[in-house]
Amino acid sequence: MSATRKGLAVRLGGWSTRHRKTAITGWLLFVVVVAVVGGMSGSRQMTNSENSTGDSARAEKILEDAGLQTPAGEMVMLRSDRPDGWRDAARDLSARLERTGETVRVQPPVRSENGREALISFEMKGDPDTAGKRVEPVVEAVEKTESDHRGVVAYEFGDATAQHRLDDMLTDDFKKAELTAVPLALGILLVVFGALVAALLPLLLAVTACLGSFGLLALVSHQLPVFDSTNSVMFLVGLAVGVDYSLFYLRRERDERAAGRDAGTALRIAAATSGRAVLISGVTVMLAMAGMFLSGLLLFHGFAVATILVVLMAMLGSVTVLPAMLSWLGDRIDAGRVPLRSRRRKKGVHTGGGLSGRLMRPVLAKPKLFAAVSGALLLVLCAPALGMKTEQLGLEKQFGSDAAITVAYQEITGSFPGGPAPAEVVLRSDEIDSARFDAAVADFKKELAASGRFGKTVDVEAHRTEGVARIEVPLAGDGQDATSRRALDTLKEDLVPRILGPVSDQVHVTGELASSRDFNDQLKTDIAPVFLFIAAVTFVLMLLCFRSLPIAIVSILLNLLSVGAAYGTMTAVFQHGWGAEWLGMEPAGAIEGWMPLFVLVILFGLSMDYHVFVVSRIREAHERGLATRDAIREGIRTTAGSVTGAAAIMVAAFAVFALLRMQDMQQMGVGLAVAVLVDATLVRMVLLPSVMALLGERNWYLPRALRWLPNVSHGEEPVERPRPPLVGAGR
Repeated sequence: MSATRKGLAVRLGGWSTRHRKTAITGWLLFVVVVAVVGGMSGSRQMTNSENSTGDSARAEKILEDAGLQTPAGEMVMLRSDRPDGWRDAARDLSARLERTGETVRVQPPVRSENGREALISFEMKGDPDTAGKRVEPVVEAVEKTESDHRGVVAYEFGDATAQHRLDDMLTDDFKKAELTAVPLALGILLVVFGALVAALLPLLLAVTACLGSFGLLALVSHQLPVFDSTNSVMFLVGLAVGVDYSLFYLRRERDERAAGRDAGTALRIAAATSGRAVLISGVTVMLAMAGMFLSGLLLFHGFAVATILVVLMAMLGSVTVLPAMLSWLGDRIDAGRVPLRSRRRKKGVHTGGGLSGRLMRPVLAKPKLFAAVSGALLLVLCAPALGMKTEQLGLEKQFGSDAAITVAYQEITGSFPGGPAPAEVVLRSDEIDSARFDAAVADFKKELAASGRFGKTVDVEAHRTEGVARIEVPLAGDGQDATSRRALDTLKEDLVPRILGPVSDQVHVTGELASSRDFNDQLKTDIAPVFLFIAAVTFVLMLLCFRSLPIAIVSILLNLLSVGAAYGTMTAVFQHGWGAEWLGMEPAGAIEGWMPLFVLVILFGLSMDYHVFVVSRIREAHERGLATRDAIREGIRTTAGSVTGAAAIMVAAFAVFALLRMQDMQQMGVGLAVAVLVDATLVRMVLLPSVMALLGERNWYLPRALRWLPNVSHGEEPVERPRPPLVGAGR
């Protein structure tokens, strides 16, 4: 019989080992070139309309088409210890604001009901996107006014000050995350391999994959603009999958060498098994990420491109550059041994899975009990998600209650409801300069005042040349509560269409609350088709890979439990506040709007790393003739070390992001860290083997109608041997 045709991973690994200089230098050259070119080209960020949806996006598009940018609005509230004691300070502050040369449209102070507060509103000159870099003189003017007037306290809030503080926070936080995640990963890899060179190799491949992806994303962004945190998300995913793929490949090669194989055979077996698993997992992850293209939000299109690029880079590096490096290094891969760790591994003896081997005995002895207990625990973790509430978190919630900007927001909202987060009516009309339009605006203001659901300071800005008008309408309440939502409903469903509709060609409502509601409405529409696509892709790939209907179904169910655990944990901690204080975090009362869909896609993709790797080893053992339970025991035991190390690195990387100060980064970090930890332990080490043990030989059931599916080998490829000449016909 002819030798089995070599798989793609074996062919790639074989080419790389034969042309290792070309593979290594080509990879490094490609990474450097795309990183430099991408850095020189810069990246294009999404505009306001591209980052919005629904009515909000249409409002922002009107402004952008007219060449108008929503200016960076600012407000300062002065509070005195007696009624009207703020008047001298207000005059002084208004003059100082004018002298900074950075402000326009400084409004007269608006007096609060008790007379102790005054609100001064103004706008920053120039490009609102750079206002945060120019706001320092304004902040200094406010601080100087406060210090010169005893008995007066000043609170400043606005787009520019928030942008200024956000930029500083993000720069510091992401630098800390990147500088912390890499050493943590290195430390874990040192424990896994017990040698410095072996630990550095996966990390270097992951980092170079991320660098190359940054450059590629910058180039792609000129066609598909991205969100400002997309690079951070890409680094998080890239570090996780890059290290995971390299770890799986390298660990199999080390295991084969420890079992007495020569270097070439060990590399070939690693390529045929772990290399193939890496390709399957990588393709599955990329296709899962592609599900985000079904979303109607450009934000997720950018996330999809970023994650697909970095997973593709990590996958290609693992099956090409890694075998070339291993071939070049040879036994030098064990250089820099960690003494205590290296004693635990003796040449020729497989030491993997000591703890997992002991765990498998009771799990496989009583699979019903362990399946029921682990399933119940997972459902408990999922339960809080049933009450999940999502919204686009405002900056006051992103920063935390102790931040100066949050305190200012709350103080201003308390005295002047709706001021910091007004609704914005944007309309286009050919009648902007007509008496009819002016009369409609006057009626609109009267109706707003009469309803009692809106603030006092309604600001109208008419651009007669462009035929566009902006009307800022403060909403009663804190900008997100039920009072504010009722006010917004009144505005959108009654006042705007009834009064402004007749004098407008187009009229739309945007603002923080309106944008959040439009965003959430779009997500509710998006999540079903995205989930169905991901589930279908995962099902088909698992069916093709393992030729097993039960395993394909179990893959979907287990992934759903991991996602549910992430949702439940995020809801419990950040919405209900359970354990938040113990974790040193502060609940926001809601989950960031884009988080559920993002976490669904990321976890469905990343959990396939472990699933494919573990089930491949089980199938490999079964194909060698072991009974299913024995194959499960061996598959779990031989993969336990790699899965534990890979999961530890992922959990560490995600946990670093959980320690950042931004609320959405904390939510993402906690949700993903818990989900990966649960997936790699409770799901893969307890629930998966117990379910497979219950299924027994039915694990490998394939309906007769699907027997045409290709038979993918899960063991090592047979060695090519010279064949005698064939005699006669046939094989």
